[in-house]
Amino acid sequence: MQYPEPIAKLIDSYMKLPGIGEKSATRLAFFTIDMQADDVTEFAKALVSAKRDLHFCSVCGNITEEDPCEICRDKSRDQSTVLVVEDPKDVMSMEDMKEYHGLYHVLQGVLSPMEGKGPEDLNISSLLKRLQTNQAIKEVIVATNATPEGEATAMYLSRLIKPAGIKVTRLAHGLSVGSDIEYADQMTLFKAVEGRTEM
Repeated sequence: MQYPEPIAKLIDSYMKLPGIGEKSATRLAFFTIDMQADDVTEFAKALVSAKRDLHFCSVCGNITEEDPCEICRDKSRDQSTVLVVEDPKDVMSMEDMKEYHGLYHVLQGVLSPMEGKGPEDLNISSLLKRLQTNQAIKEVIVATNATPEGEATAMYLSRLIKPAGIKVTRLAHGLSVGSDIEYADQMTLFKAVEGRTEM
């Protein structure tokens, strides 16, 4: 037996979300049907608003309602450092920490030849332009993930930026606090040894 078309379409829509398979999509579709009409309307409005009202900051590439974004407009932030991240979620993670007070630059991904993503597909040219026009920037902190693609992107950025005389640093990688060495993978252990600090 097939589902009525409105339910089938709703299931198909939910399956377009990352990590949502057919069973989860079906559960979500039936949960949506059981919601109050006002809640469904608000949910639909939130989806449309997020798609219509948000765009990327013309300076850093972060997601924002206003251009430039709130962080780029904040003159009290450290204007000498730029933390380069893969996507807007990473900016929120760093901001939640409340320890970093510099600027950001969002790449909108990483280099991935297997997926056909090259330098021209990322927000790299605007970063280079930003570094050329803003003499206050003295350090670029590369905070891409510790994946092969993230590492390749970090190396690529370093080779582009260093000749300009700007300091390029990388976030430390290695053992997380509270983890056991015996359960760490080889790459994590290698990064932990490589990034060791003096006591």
